[in-house]
Amino acid sequence: MRRLALILFGALFVVLFVGFAIAQGFDETGVPEGDVALVEGVPDDVGQVSEKEFQRSMLQQAAAGGLKKLPKEGSSKFKELKDATLSEILNAIWIRGAAEEMGIKEAPSKKIADELEKIKEQNFPTPDAYKEFLVTSKLTQDEVDERVELQILSTEISDRLSKSAGIPSEDEIRQYYEENKEAQFTTKESRDVRIITNKDKDKVEAAKTALEADNSPAGWKAAATKYSSDPTTKAKGGLQPGLTEELLATAGPFKNAIFDSATNELVGPIKFQGNYTVIEVVKLNPEDVQTFEEAKNQISSALTQQKQESAVNDFVTSWQSKWRERTFCASGYEVESCSNFKGDGRPTGADPACYEADPKKEPTACPAPVTSTSPAIPGSVTRLQPQGERKPQGPMPPPAPEGAAGELPEGVETVPGE
Repeated sequence: MRRLALILFGALFVVLFVGFAIAQGFDETGVPEGDVALVEGVPDDVGQVSEKEFQRSMLQQAAAGGLKKLPKEGSSKFKELKDATLSEILNAIWIRGAAEEMGIKEAPSKKIADELEKIKEQNFPTPDAYKEFLVTSKLTQDEVDERVELQILSTEISDRLSKSAGIPSEDEIRQYYEENKEAQFTTKESRDVRIITNKDKDKVEAAKTALEADNSPAGWKAAATKYSSDPTTKAKGGLQPGLTEELLATAGPFKNAIFDSATNELVGPIKFQGNYTVIEVVKLNPEDVQTFEEAKNQISSALTQQKQESAVNDFVTSWQSKWRERTFCASGYEVESCSNFKGDGRPTGADPACYEADPKKEPTACPAPVTSTSPAIPGSVTRLQPQGERKPQGPMPPPAPEGAAGELPEGVETVPGE
């Protein structure tokens, strides 16, 4: 009997709830009649988006986009504006909800006023310019104050997340230094070199003769101005500072001439890539390695920033997921921010013509049918960049015809007997 009573009570509760919803004008999503969206977990005066509020926001969104009037209802531009408007409204509600859950109180009026004054000083040269902005943007002063408060709340959320990220330990800093000592904290041995280059070998020979008589900076400047065909060397008296072997790895005879010659020795003419060059090494710069103590503050700052960015990114990911589950939109207003949004599997913003068999107008660009992954490039994952450097994965090459041998590089022959 007790079980039957519970079943009957449960059925009665459902009937009463449905009756209440109908009386209050709720649709199947639970959004009250006359509203376009409902966000749970925030006060009613914040979480309910009325049709009137939405229409006003849509006009403001159009004004911000430089539109003098709304696009034709039913057009793709109208839908784009409609979706952008509701997405912006919902994001503002989510930020206020997140701030409340984090214990961040509403900004006092004085703080809002002070922040607004800073904005005015940076963006509006005169009071009249600000008044004109209010008219053209279709914003009231109260609405501006709300947006300024939202900016303050966003900043406070970000600041709190940054503080929660903490600072790197001494061991983390030292490990990063050791892992990146060669790549980031070592300045390779290099040479400062004077160069004169020209396609005309006779001019380079003449330059060398002049320099044998006077290879002072003034002599080089005069010779470079007269004989060099390269604007850079002309402007700097032929000087090219800080040349390393790595920088000239593919320069062949040019690199050898620089790194095999003695200081103040004229070498050339050297032929390289259709030019003739005369060079003189004027200074040797030994390798320089920053010590851990010298690099410590720089590394600490970089790792701290990385921790803060990671904390914010993690928060945004979970924040969007959590608040999307709490958001319900009325029929005809569903956007990706709504839990009851049902997409068609097509990327947002994709031209509908991309999916039409016979479009009236050919689309200018269409998204790839399959989203490419972006794996980390091998060796690019570091403490400072834990996700690594991303590179979109390209398509697999077509398979070779059955029985066909792979092509060998030019000039390489197969070994007899293989």
